[in-house]
Amino acid sequence: MASADSKEPFTQAPHSIFRGIHQTLQSDTIGGALLLGATILALVLANTPLAPFYDSVRDFRFGPEALHLNLSVGAWAADGLLAIFFFVVGLELKEEFVVGKLRNPRTAILPIAAAVGGVAVPALIYVAINLNAGEAALRGWAIPAATDIAFAVAVIAVIGRSLPPALRTFLLTLAVVDDLLAISIIAIFYTDDLNPIPLLIALVPLGLFALAVNRGVRSIWILLPLGIATWALVHASGIHATVAGVVLGFVVPVVASKRARVEVGKDADGKPVYDGLAAHFADRWGSISTGLAVPVFAFFAAGVSVGGFAGLAESFQDTIAIGIIAGLVLGKAIGITGTTFLITRIPGLRIDPSLKWIDIMGMSFVAGIGFTVSLLVGELSFGVGSESDDHVKVGVLAASLFAAIVGGAILGIRNRQYRATSGVTERR
Repeated sequence: MASADSKEPFTQAPHSIFRGIHQTLQSDTIGGALLLGATILALVLANTPLAPFYDSVRDFRFGPEALHLNLSVGAWAADGLLAIFFFVVGLELKEEFVVGKLRNPRTAILPIAAAVGGVAVPALIYVAINLNAGEAALRGWAIPAATDIAFAVAVIAVIGRSLPPALRTFLLTLAVVDDLLAISIIAIFYTDDLNPIPLLIALVPLGLFALAVNRGVRSIWILLPLGIATWALVHASGIHATVAGVVLGFVVPVVASKRARVEVGKDADGKPVYDGLAAHFADRWGSISTGLAVPVFAFFAAGVSVGGFAGLAESFQDTIAIGIIAGLVLGKAIGITGTTFLITRIPGLRIDPSLKWIDIMGMSFVAGIGFTVSLLVGELSFGVGSESDDHVKVGVLAASLFAAIVGGAILGIRNRQYRATSGVTERR
């Protein structure tokens, strides 16, 4: 997911500590580092004598059964905390459609088409590999379709400081559309036994939330209970609860109005400058998503006992893992680059002049880092703790690592070339 830039200044001394933490957590590199650290820690715990302790914490259940919320800690992380991540996704999606890159169809068509290709081709590759593996294996067709934007942007932030800004913009726009497609897939294809009554009741707190934010209400004591009620009712309806986060994000106003606005500074004439609430909430909740929600989910989702070399070999022989690896590594690269190439055959459409096709190829491999949403779809497809789910985790981790290495190597070489060219230009 694309991270929102920090827009609201902090000028008072009591906020200085919070400001430092807030700005640090907004960094793409820090977000990727937290994800990586949580993943490594989970893998270490799951493959050492501490594995029983890790499993007992992840599987510990709590919550009211009457509200269908007697969930394990791992489920709370996937259904609850990850809703915060999708709330921020919803805010940023709406911003892009209202005032951002997706507002202009001519500007957005290339990354939109690339995102569609980057979802469709990996899914088709997975299905082709698992066509004879049975109906159960085919449930995982959407696992390699998602890009983990936190990891992907972190890779570019670390190794690509001299790359053209247009490449990062292309990746971020692609990721926005990728997130929208992933959300739609989860809502449509991974919803079983829909219960319409809680879903209809959820419209009440959702409507009150929408009314409040459009009147400029920002109080957490009003908005949080309404958001939690909406989330709980959507969860009880059978639709994956993270969809509630997206819908809540969609109802927050983007354009600053007389009621719903936040002052973010002064212009050259000393007049106040305002932002809409969507940018304000994305800025605030983005830190919680990056620093807490996504790393905690990764910690409880990535802890798979590989069983040594024999266990890894068994996982890599499963067509589910093979389909995921082929989909994320090859499917993303082929889908994104191939679709972009085909669309640019249309007169008047072309990639940014500052980019080369090798840059698009390197970025498309980096987009093969599928983690957060891929692991979530794996759990929805095969069930938490199942043998197939363990193979999913091995496949996702292996594919993401390989995609990061290949994409990072390509962009690293290009980064050195751009830096050298820039140095020659400056000397001239």
